[in-house]
Amino acid sequence: MTDKPTYDDWKPLADKEVKGRDLTWHTPEGIAVKPLYTSEDTAALVDPGVPGIAPFTRGPYASMYTGRPWTIRQYAGFSTAEESNAFYRRNLAAGQKGLSVAFDLATHRGYDSDHPRVVGDVGKAGVAIDTVRDMEILFDQIPLDTMSVSMTMNGAVIPVLAFYIVAAERQGVAQDKLAGTIQNDILKEFMVRNTYIYPPEPSMRIVSDIIAYTSANMPKFNSISISGYHMHEAGATAVQELAFTIADGKEYAKRAMEAGLDIDAFAPRLSFFWGIGMNFFMEIAKMRAARALWHDVMEGLGAQNPKSKMLRTHCQTSGVSLQEQDPYNNVIRTTVEAMAAVLGGTQSLHTNALDEAIALPTDFSARIARNTQLVIQEETGITNVADPLGGSYYIESLTAALVEQAKAMLDEVEAAGGMTEYVASGKPKAQIEEAAAAKQASVDRGETVIVGVNKYRRDKEDEIDTLDIDNHKVRQSQIARLEEVRAKRDDFACRAALDALARGAAQREGNLLALAVEAARHDATLGEISQAMEDAYGRYDTIPKPVRGVYAAAYAEDDRYQQVVEGVQAVERRLGRAPRLMVAKMGQDGHDRGANVIASAFTDMGFEVLSGPLFQTPGEACAMALEHDVDAIGASSLAAGHKTLIPELIGHLRDADRADIKVIAGGVIPQKDYDFLRDAGVQGIYGPGSNVVECAADVLRLLGHNMPPAGEDLDEAAQ
Repeated sequence: MTDKPTYDDWKPLADKEVKGRDLTWHTPEGIAVKPLYTSEDTAALVDPGVPGIAPFTRGPYASMYTGRPWTIRQYAGFSTAEESNAFYRRNLAAGQKGLSVAFDLATHRGYDSDHPRVVGDVGKAGVAIDTVRDMEILFDQIPLDTMSVSMTMNGAVIPVLAFYIVAAERQGVAQDKLAGTIQNDILKEFMVRNTYIYPPEPSMRIVSDIIAYTSANMPKFNSISISGYHMHEAGATAVQELAFTIADGKEYAKRAMEAGLDIDAFAPRLSFFWGIGMNFFMEIAKMRAARALWHDVMEGLGAQNPKSKMLRTHCQTSGVSLQEQDPYNNVIRTTVEAMAAVLGGTQSLHTNALDEAIALPTDFSARIARNTQLVIQEETGITNVADPLGGSYYIESLTAALVEQAKAMLDEVEAAGGMTEYVASGKPKAQIEEAAAAKQASVDRGETVIVGVNKYRRDKEDEIDTLDIDNHKVRQSQIARLEEVRAKRDDFACRAALDALARGAAQREGNLLALAVEAARHDATLGEISQAMEDAYGRYDTIPKPVRGVYAAAYAEDDRYQQVVEGVQAVERRLGRAPRLMVAKMGQDGHDRGANVIASAFTDMGFEVLSGPLFQTPGEACAMALEHDVDAIGASSLAAGHKTLIPELIGHLRDADRADIKVIAGGVIPQKDYDFLRDAGVQGIYGPGSNVVECAADVLRLLGHNMPPAGEDLDEAAQ
C-alpha cells in the first residue's frame, strides 16, 4: 500500500502546469495561503472539537441550525416612526423574524430634531427618535413581549434604551419580558464610527451601568453587542477586527467586574456583531477563531458558567463591498457574504440591499435581501448539518492562523494597559486607516478586482429607483411632535428627574439608566437626557489625522500616479505653494473612511490637505476654508445629507464672495442627485468605486491644469 500523496508530491505537477508561477496568495492580513491544503497542514493543530462544547470553535450550540435556523433580521429605520413601523410590519409579514432598528444621526449624537446642528440629518439615515411617544409609534402593533428587538445605538444609548423600556411599560410589557440587544459598544466608536457623545471614561461608566441594570431587571436582554462590523467597514483586516473586538469585549467585562458584578451574572448576555466581506473562507474562519479566542479570554477572567464563555453573534453583510456601478452585482455579493456568515455559524443575520451603496433600501431591494436568507434557509440543505465545513484542511488552517495573529495583537493591547488605554493612544484607529488606504490603493491599481468597477465595466450604467427622504418634511413633523409632548408633560416633575440624572452623572450616584428611565417616564426628550449628562461630562471631539505614505509606496512605479504628482508640482509652481484641499465632514455623519482615504492619498500626491473636524455645520466648514485660503473643498457624504448641507456650504462661500473655491463631493450620492448638485454649484462628483488617482487628476483640471486623460501622456495632451 503506497503512502498518501502530500503537498510536496503535488506541487511540482502544479508548477509545471502553470509554468513555475508562484501560486501562493498573500492576504491583506499577511497570511500566506497555499494553493492546496492536505492533512499535513492540520496534523499539528488542536482538534476543534464539536459544536456546543468548549472552546465552541465549531459553534455555540450543539444542534446549530439543525434544531433552529438563524434569526432573519433586517437593519432598517428611516424617516419617521410611522414610516418605519409600517416597513417593519410589512417585513414581519413577509418572513422576517426579528427587528433591527437603525436610528438617524441626530438621534445617535444625542440631539433632538429641532437642534440647529442637525438640520440636514433628521430622518435621513435612520428613524428619528426624540421622545417615548416616537418609540411607542415605532413599535405600534408589534408585541414587545414576544418580539426580539436589536437596536444599533452607542452614543445616546441611555435615552434610547430608557425610551424602549418605558414604551414597553405603556404597552403593558414588563422589563423582564423584553428580549433583544442594545449595541452599547462605545470603544469602537472612538476607533472608527465616531457616533460618540462623551469622553471615553464616562462612556465606559455608561456601558457598565447598562450591564448592571439589565442584569438585574432584563434577564432576556443582551446588554451589549460588541461590534467588529464597523471596524470591518472602516477597512480593518480580519485580524484587526478580531483582535480589537475581542479586546473591547474583555475591557467591558473587566469594567463590569470592577463595578462589583459577578462575571457569570452578566457574561451570558454579552453578544457580538461581525461584518462579513467577500473573502469567503477568511470570513468563515474569522467567526470560528472568534469563538475560540473569546472562550480563552473569559476563562482567563475567571468565568465558570459555560454560557459565559460561549460567543454568540449577529452578522451583517458588508456595506463597503456594495458598488454603485452595475448595482445588480450587489445581489451576488450579498449572497456570497450571507453564505459565509451562515457557514461560520451566526445566530442572526442582516443582508444588505442592492441599492445601499447609493441610498436607503426600497421595498423592492429589501425584499430581495430578505429572500436571500429565506432561500438559503429553505432551499439549500445547509441547515441540515451543524458546521458543515468543520474539518476542512483549509478552514482549520485559516482558523489557526487567525487565532495566532489575533493573540499576538491582544498581547500588545494588554501590554498597553487594556483597550481603553490603547484606543486613547490612537494606535488602533491608525492601523485600521492604514489597512483601508492600502486596500483602496490595491483596488485602484486593479490588483484587487471589483467586477463592474475596475474590470468588466459597462459603457453605460442602468439607472435604478432609489428611496429619497424629504428631510425638511420629516424634521417639521418631528418638531411638531416635540412641541406637543413638551406642552402636555408635567414640566416640574420632568425637570426634577433630569436634575437627578445630572447629579448622578456628576457625583457618580445611582445607576444612569435607572435615572434616565425615570426621566423618560416624565417625557424628557432624548436631547434633554443627553444634555443632562453632557453638563457633567462635556462633549468629546477629535480632529482626523490621516495616515501617510501608503499610496506613495503602492504607486511607486505607476506612470499615471507620477503624471498626477507632476501635475500637482506644476500647480505649485504656478501658485507659489501646493494646491490646498480641505476635506469636510458636515452634519452628524461620523463615518470617515472615505474622507481619510482621500486625505491620505492626496497628501501623498503633493496636495496640502486640511482635514476638517467631524460634525461641522456648513457655516463652520466655510469659515475654516476661508481662514486657510483653500483652493477646493471636498465634501464627504455617506448619510444622505448632501442635498441639504452641500448647497448650504456653497451659499456661504458665495456670500463671502469666494465662489472661486471649488466644491467637489464624494461618497454615497445617487446618480439622480448629480444634476441637482451640479445646478447648486458642485463641480466634481465622485461616487463609490471612483479611482482616487483619477479623482486627483480631475481636481487638477478644475484648478486649471492641463491634465491629460488616463492613458495619454503629457506630450500628447499638449498636441
